[in-house]
Amino acid sequence: MSMMGHLVKVLPWSTFRMNLSVMSPYNADFDGDEMNLHVPQSMETRAEILQLALVPRMVVTPQSNRPVMGIVQDTLTAVRKLTKRDTFIEVADFMNLILFKIQWDGRLPIPAILKPRPLYTGKQLFELCLPEGVNCIRNHSTHPDSEDNGPYRHISVGDTRVVIENGKIISGIVCKKTVGASSGSLIHVMFNEKGADVTKRFFSDCQRMVNQWLLVEGHSIGIGDTIADAATYKNIQAQIRKSKTDVLEVIERAHNDELVCTPGNTIRNTFENHVNKILNDARDKTGGLAQKSLSEFNNFKQMVVAGSKGSKINISQVIAVVGQQNVSGQRIPFHFHHRSLPCFMKDDFSPESKGFVENSYLAGLTPTEFFFHAMGGREGLIDTAIKTASTGYIQRRLIKAMESAVVRYDATVRNSNNNIIQFRYGEDGLAGEHVEFQNLSSIRPSDRLFERRFRFDYSDEKNLRKHLALD
Repeated sequence: MSMMGHLVKVLPWSTFRMNLSVMSPYNADFDGDEMNLHVPQSMETRAEILQLALVPRMVVTPQSNRPVMGIVQDTLTAVRKLTKRDTFIEVADFMNLILFKIQWDGRLPIPAILKPRPLYTGKQLFELCLPEGVNCIRNHSTHPDSEDNGPYRHISVGDTRVVIENGKIISGIVCKKTVGASSGSLIHVMFNEKGADVTKRFFSDCQRMVNQWLLVEGHSIGIGDTIADAATYKNIQAQIRKSKTDVLEVIERAHNDELVCTPGNTIRNTFENHVNKILNDARDKTGGLAQKSLSEFNNFKQMVVAGSKGSKINISQVIAVVGQQNVSGQRIPFHFHHRSLPCFMKDDFSPESKGFVENSYLAGLTPTEFFFHAMGGREGLIDTAIKTASTGYIQRRLIKAMESAVVRYDATVRNSNNNIIQFRYGEDGLAGEHVEFQNLSSIRPSDRLFERRFRFDYSDEKNLRKHLALD
């Protein structure tokens, strides 16, 4: 998907402008990335690009049979806020937003609330982006597993089960799991059922209407979104103190030769594993405390829940503890003659000497923590630079090796010398982007389970009375 066909609209200035959703397959962003433009030089090339390589036809990749494009960034945050139960839109605003739809048939839906004044729901606005005949069932990112088998499995208490029937959203809060680039998502279903052009229209309509709604609704992050309550900070400090005490106990046991080697490890490796486990637990527990302290209306948390930006680890590092810094997969090693930095004692194995950052990004790092953090960050930057060069060269070699392979009219794959590479494309002749999974409930069960579920015994009167009425 690194080369795709775009229809060009010439605009002033010298920059590319393109849809945010097409950035994912290109792995590109807007921080100075450069791209190359190839203009087709013949009618045959033009026809091939229009029919085979245009962006809407590339939404689903044949490599892993899943979408590579989905709703992203601000639109994804907005679509989650829009489809919550308590989001309502005034009639005047709704009529204004509907005009941003590319092809509108001129019909207004009936408002969900009529008295005391008419109001539309956010779900009704999102519905207008959906084509008719699309059916999809997904779960929101916060959907509890207990609901799937409980008495509420058909209707979710927290509105976390997304049900779309015939292009109408019956229930659920839409998030990355529904409109993101994942297998079985709404995008995937729409591409398979309705085709590339309808999927393209969904992307356009959703972005235009939802983004316009977000301009009215608003979404911004302030420093207030990163501050937990006093009780949470007290618990975080207590957890860090406990973890540091536990590490000192392990160091004491190691000095007294009381540590027992774990199978296949030296005493030094056993010691490091113990300490790592304690410090990682500290990070996870403090992170959990930080996340619980944030309300549902916290803007930082809203983006993580929607799936548009950030993760739980980001929340915990900003609010609670940055955590252990690693170089080559281990704690910060000793330099400077048996110490990590000149300001520490010799042979100091304590967490602060070996790169544990106990402060949060909000509180700010001490000079030694900052130095260790820079050491961990430097390794990441070097890795990225090396990987970019090596993966680029690998891709070039693959393209050069396979550029002449083509599917011929006899369905074989041949190269420029007419040598047969495959008798059928992919050994099965199937186009990967159109493969669908079907769940056949009669194949997976054992014979006994199959019989219990499907057998119908007309001679069993007691069982018949259960399922059939007397009349």
